[in-house]
Amino acid sequence: MKALVIGAGIGGLSAAVALKNAGIACEVFEAVKEIKPVGAAISIWPNGVKCMNHLGMGEIMETYGGPMRFMAYQDYQRGDTLTRFSLAPLVERTGGRPCPVSRAELQREMLEFWGGEKVQFGKRVTRAQEDADGVTVWFTDGTTAQGDFLIAADGSHSALRPFVLGYTPERRYAGYVNWNGLVEIDESIAPADQWTTFVGEGKRVSLMPVSDGRFYFFFDVPLPAGLAEDRDTLRADLTRYFSGWAPQVQKLIAALNPQTTNRIEIHDIEPFDRLVRGKVALLGDAGHSTTPDIGQGGCAAMEDAVVLGDIFRGTQDITAALRQYEALRCDRVRDLVLKARKRCDITHGKDMTLTQAWYQELKEETGERIINGLCDTIQGGPLG
Repeated sequence: MKALVIGAGIGGLSAAVALKNAGIACEVFEAVKEIKPVGAAISIWPNGVKCMNHLGMGEIMETYGGPMRFMAYQDYQRGDTLTRFSLAPLVERTGGRPCPVSRAELQREMLEFWGGEKVQFGKRVTRAQEDADGVTVWFTDGTTAQGDFLIAADGSHSALRPFVLGYTPERRYAGYVNWNGLVEIDESIAPADQWTTFVGEGKRVSLMPVSDGRFYFFFDVPLPAGLAEDRDTLRADLTRYFSGWAPQVQKLIAALNPQTTNRIEIHDIEPFDRLVRGKVALLGDAGHSTTPDIGQGGCAAMEDAVVLGDIFRGTQDITAALRQYEALRCDRVRDLVLKARKRCDITHGKDMTLTQAWYQELKEETGERIINGLCDTIQGGPLG
């Protein structure tokens, strides 16, 4: 049995490893000639870490996951702490630590684990067709590939999604722009072992520790879609958007490198009622494009892969296996997309009354409520 995997990102490589572990040969195709990760870093919560362990890639998380032991929210103007608490109860309850990790390192190590030489780069898929013998895909370079089934892990702009769904869904602008990058840790900005977030005005500034003494940072600002992007004015833009914010925020703006800072308009897509058509399955962002507001995009792709691999360990019936995959994943990924959307709207001031109420709640937060919410999301995954 042979699977075709379209996409060599986090989802595609996780799927390829999971299927290989189940005894299925995989060919992996990637549209770009060289992978350049979108975004500076990614949050891998314990459900994702468990998936990486399950797939045999746990050492990557242990080596490159940042030491995030505390969580804190700060007042946007004074920089005072609204709430600060240990993440030790979360680690104890979920059986794993959260691992913020540089996307470049995660991508590199996963590629090396799979075998970068086995990935066929520069293969942008145009269409797929299923017949009695399996599935055929066509690429823009005029070549084709044939396999027994197909995993479409080709991202939020998936070319194969319309084949599975029967229509082309619209991406929904979530209402805010995100700037993100990496800087050297400076403890006068935030502690080196803490996820620190400054909140106010429906905006946020966040820092998470990753490997090699660096912070992953991001700025969120509610803005109209389609504004011009210019790296030459990036620092001035952020200085204007965060005028009057705390000294730590100003220090971060001064420290960042505009040339390596990403600017992304955040979108999601309405959850789908199906993830599978015949012998073609959507996986990762292709199947559930979400905002990053609960940090579960990458984790959900890893969960998809684990479920897929475990099903194929028990059956050779492709159609039945993919139907089971769809049945096990549809509700879970719908829940994650909608949870992230709800969190997004509160964080970014869609209704400022609700956002202001959240700011007030943070002043009384002991950590218990936030940790309960995180655990609820994490433990809803396939590995508990």
